[in-house]
Formats: sequence, structure tokens, C-alpha cells
Amino acid sequence: MDRRRRAYVACAGIVGIFVLVQLGALALVGPFESAGYQAVEDPDNPVNSLVYVVAILVMTAVMLAVITFGLAWILRALMVFAGAYISLFVLRIVVPPVVTVPVGGFGINVLAWLAAAGLGVALWVHPEWYVVDAAGVVMGAAAAGLFGITFGLLPALVLLVVLAVYDAISVYGTEHMLTLASGVMDLKVPIVLVVPLSLSYSYLDAEMPDPVGGEAADGGESGEHADDGDDGDEASERGAAADATESDARAEGETAETDPFDRNALFIGLGDAVIPTVLVASVAFFAPQTVPAVDLLGFPVALPAVTAMVGTHLGLVVLLWMVLKGRAHAGLPLLNGGTIAGYLVGALAGGVSLVQALGLGPYV
Repeated sequence: MDRRRRAYVACAGIVGIFVLVQLGALALVGPFESAGYQAVEDPDNPVNSLVYVVAILVMTAVMLAVITFGLAWILRALMVFAGAYISLFVLRIVVPPVVTVPVGGFGINVLAWLAAAGLGVALWVHPEWYVVDAAGVVMGAAAAGLFGITFGLLPALVLLVVLAVYDAISVYGTEHMLTLASGVMDLKVPIVLVVPLSLSYSYLDAEMPDPVGGEAADGGESGEHADDGDDGDEASERGAAADATESDARAEGETAETDPFDRNALFIGLGDAVIPTVLVASVAFFAPQTVPAVDLLGFPVALPAVTAMVGTHLGLVVLLWMVLKGRAHAGLPLLNGGTIAGYLVGALAGGVSLVQALGLGPYV
């Protein structure tokens, strides 16, 4: 298979990851609400989104400081723990409580806890690409589902708009997200998901591309050659890197002198999948009962949530097309923009007024 075709197959793999995260989040919103996982009393308060954005900024600063002072192992330990802990929310829902232990008046699902611990151990001792991707899909679905039932329509829209603007500034302006990505990718945790272009690719042995290295072009977009351990120096790329709590995305391209299809793997930030899916899950949970539903793999989903999913993937296709031209790009402007546009189209088609679709009813 030639490199161009392998790159297209890898792009299809990225689309598949997005589909799994979104379907997982949709399947979890109901059980999460029943389990009492909604984190706020008033999910329609847009201040909730602003608090989350401030938390992102603080976490970004802390992560940059940790990497700068050479303490990346601390960050890796925290990310592995976060991966196991977030996955536990899903596992407690899907793993039957066959074995329980009473603790503090509650029954602890032993098998769910053991599975979460096993996931953490796997991430720590053998973070090969398939382990990282599997953990990332579970984490992404869980995070999007949790935020989906926590943020009503207006807060979810505010979150997506603010993070899209922040993403563009942090990539094309300050470029600090590229610096963060450079340090995070070496940690081999589900902040960045990996889709290899060949079966011989090993994430454990591959040299990570440096998003801030090489010749920068137009807004800090840069490329870097990386060694995958099999084919010598070949161009690797990161499709849009981001943190699970930061929800950011970047794409690592090639320098102008190299073939943009000459790469060993595509990388995409987990945040690229999570943040748009927050709106998808929020719409599925908070959409008016009068909105038509679509049967999606056996369970009904509100029409605007389905069209929001379509919008996400249209934005993703455009992003991947731009990435394969060998340039680095912020992912959330395209992904969030596509998701919001898809949602509004579905809401209006479902008979919802624009004011109601934007969640502005209580304010006008």
C-alpha cells in the first residue's frame, strides 16, 4: 500500500475514534444522570463554562511549569491516575456488580475497580499505541458524557466558542500550546491518541515530533522529522494535540521540503474528540422533548445531536485535509464550528426557535 493510501486509512482510523467517543458519550448520558454524576445544581448557568475555562488556563500553566523544570514524570503519573479514575466512571456503569465489598455504607464494585487499576497499570508499564488509544476512547466518552449532563445548551455553546478562540490563539498566536504538546507527547499518555500508518510502527520506540521545532511558517506552523525505528528518518505528524482536561488540538505537519504523506503515524489530541462531543451529549440530554428523535444503533437520539455529530465529522474531514497538506493547525475552530453549525441546523429543522436553540430563552 503506498504512503498516500496509508495516510487516508489512518485518517479513517481517526474518524473511527471520534465516532466511538461520541457514541460512547451518548450511551452514557442516561446512566450517568441516573447514577447522580451531574456535577452542578444549575446546569443552565453559563458561569459553569467560564469556571471550566479558568481551570484549563491554570492547568496549562501548571503543566508548562512542570515540563520546564524537568518534572514530566510527575505529570505522567497524574495523567495515568486520571485515566484510570475517569475510566472508573464508565466501568462502574458497564461492569455488573458481581463482587461487591461494603465500604462506608456503599457497595464497591470490585471488578470495576480492578479493571480501572489494570488500565492504569497498562498505561504505565506498556503505553503502546493501542493501549493509549483504547484508554483514550474510554476516557473521552466518559469525560464528554459527564460534561454533557453538567453543561446545559448555553453553557455548552459558550464552552465550545471560548475554547475554539483559545485554541487558535494558543497555536497561531502565543504558540504555547505547541510547546506544551512537545513535552506531553513524550509522556505517552492518552492526552494524544495515535493512529499508525503501518503495522510495524511502535509508539514505544518512535521518536516524537517536536511541534515547536523546524522551520516555522505562517502563524507558527512547523514540521519535524522523526524516526520510527523501522524506516529511518521519516516525517511524522501530530494531527491536533491536546489535554483531556484542556481539551486542545493541533496538527503536526512536515517541512516544505518533504512529502506530506511521508510519515509514520498521525496523532490527534483527545481534547479534539472530547470538546465537540460535550455539545453532542448536552443536546442529547437537554433537547426539548418535542424535538424529533433518530434511531441510532438501537436507541433514540435527538435530531440536533445527530446533526451535531455530522458537523463534527465535516469539520474533522476539513482539518485532516489541511493536515495532510503538511501544515500545523488548531483543531477546535473547525471541529467546534462544525459541531455548532450542525446542531443549529438540526435544531431549526426540528422546530426549535433560534433563541431556544441557543439557550437564551431565560434571558430574553
